[in-house]
Amino acid sequence: MEKLQKLISDKSVVIFSKNSCCMSHTIKTLFIDFGVNPTIYELDEITRGKEIEQALAQLGCSPTVPVVFIGGQLVGGANQVMSLHLNRSLVPMLKRVGALWL
Repeated sequence: MEKLQKLISDKSVVIFSKNSCCMSHTIKTLFIDFGVNPTIYELDEITRGKEIEQALAQLGCSPTVPVVFIGGQLVGGANQVMSLHLNRSLVPMLKRVGALWL
């Protein structure tokens, strides 16, 4: 859990993902298309990816990818991110943390 906190604490947008997950690809594309430069951790490629995945599960993330943190706060998975996007809350959130300057 401490390692997870270190990974998210000083970044404006962090996405935990797997290359094999189509929803992870969709969420990464959404943020990149906005012009955001998220920090992306591919859990199926990094050392201790399984350990991080277990920590995400302990936070209540199900499924464990994709998972998005904005400003150090857990936003959630694809459903939560898309809901924020559709109700026009995602862009203001990104602006508040300095991840977007539209």
